[in-house]
Amino acid sequence: MDVDVVNMFVIAGGTLAIPILAFVASFLLWPSALIRIYYWYWRRTLGMQVRYVHHEDYQFCYSFRGRPGHKPSILMLHGFSAHKDMWLSVFLPKNLHLVCVDMPGHEGTTRSSLDDLSIDGQVKRIHQFVECLKLNKKPFHLVGTSMGGQVAGVYAAYYPSDVSSLCLVCPAGLQYSTDNQFVQRLKELQDSAAVEKIPLIPSTPEEMSEMLQLCSYVRFKVPQQILQGLVDVRIPHNNFYRKLFLEIVSEKSRYSLHQNMDKIKVPTQIIWGKQDQVLDVSGADMLAKSIANCQVELLENCGHSVVMERPRKTAKLIIDFLASVHNTDNNKKLD
Repeated sequence: MDVDVVNMFVIAGGTLAIPILAFVASFLLWPSALIRIYYWYWRRTLGMQVRYVHHEDYQFCYSFRGRPGHKPSILMLHGFSAHKDMWLSVFLPKNLHLVCVDMPGHEGTTRSSLDDLSIDGQVKRIHQFVECLKLNKKPFHLVGTSMGGQVAGVYAAYYPSDVSSLCLVCPAGLQYSTDNQFVQRLKELQDSAAVEKIPLIPSTPEEMSEMLQLCSYVRFKVPQQILQGLVDVRIPHNNFYRKLFLEIVSEKSRYSLHQNMDKIKVPTQIIWGKQDQVLDVSGADMLAKSIANCQVELLENCGHSVVMERPRKTAKLIIDFLASVHNTDNNKKLD
């Protein structure tokens, strides 16, 4: 082989070694930084832009893609202790106007000790966000999961003219006749005032692994370094998460979706994992019996983290539902 060719391969190998070594170092030493880079990469790849908007002195952080058009805009509300980037794996068509907001106190949205973190308080904040963006100039499609699903459902009940259709993914806020094991454990922790042990607020890699097993039917094999990175990202916010959790399970908020579900009048889609260990799948039937125009999709071999476990299926269900609702509306206009 020609010496120049050999030299070329040596130089190329050395050039490639630098980013590879940087990646390995980040993976081993700064896994939380790697996680942030991962989200940055996917936002950039999917064309999601991060922006900030203010209501008086309150800041909302959100990501978006596209512009409002003849199809409804889509507003997506994440769950407890998550953030706007959790929706990145749900690949929706690029011709849709998509908005993902950080919920009150999460990520880039203002966190204030004076803020009302009840579900009603969060609904009011999201309405302020909607007004700031003038998103309700035309009714939009509202999607929410878990705590975000509870907020979305109550929002649709409080502001019916804002919403054209609704998608609730394993939403919180329903009243069950019997408690599952997770809820029983939470009540025991509340009785003993052991708020440090809330399963959804991990402080160690081991607790993070347990939380993932609780929320997912699929058993993801997550490397120890990534578990550590996930914990490192969350630990600075755990006191806030505890305060928020106690607020949303308080008497004021715990059953707010149940109390308002009969006021939801827009076409509604319910998506739920059949093996959900956090919020029992029987909640889907409760909602279907109370909401007139309701479509239920139960996913086999899927737990509470529907968006993480079945992102493509979730995207397809949302797209198909939107198409059916939109086509029906168009046909009515033609008639």
